[in-house]
Amino acid sequence: MSNQIKELIQSSITTKQLVLENEELIQTVNRVTDIIVTAFKNGNSVYFCGNGGSAADAQHLAAEFSGRFYKDRKALPAEALHCNTSYLTAVANDYSFDVIYARLIQGLGKPGDILIGLSTSGNSKNIVQAFETAREKQMTTIGFTGLSGGSMKAFSDHLVNIPSTDTPRIQECHMLLGHIICQLVEEKYFAE
Repeated sequence: MSNQIKELIQSSITTKQLVLENEELIQTVNRVTDIIVTAFKNGNSVYFCGNGGSAADAQHLAAEFSGRFYKDRKALPAEALHCNTSYLTAVANDYSFDVIYARLIQGLGKPGDILIGLSTSGNSKNIVQAFETAREKQMTTIGFTGLSGGSMKAFSDHLVNIPSTDTPRIQECHMLLGHIICQLVEEKYFAE
């Protein structure tokens, strides 16, 4: 079993090494950081969405902005869209699970806001529909996906696509890059 544990750790390291060597991906993270800083400076909000483990990651990253990362500072307007279970179960029951995020974006989204969707396959229908609605509302869409980008690729203004097709490795890298973005946004926004 020790060998299997070591192999899984090495698999994670290998995927992260691919991320480290992907200059296009690094530049995307740089751009996304600047876009989020600008949105916050303009009084806009950042919304996150995902399903399953990616919903947990979305909630975690939203909390890094609205709570704190390294600095004791004011809260930033960020929220994960799946946290209201009454809303989620009512809309999924009355309409469809596919529209749970799009309906919230219809009600909350404003021009200049940002929607970040996390989906390892990039094919989550509820996130794709939310991205379509976000574009109609003149919001910026940022997709965190796996290698291909899936259906989300066509609706992402910026695509953070991890060079892997292995769900756990993709999620680990989503959190790595998400934490990097949170740290850099916090440093840049509160530097002035």
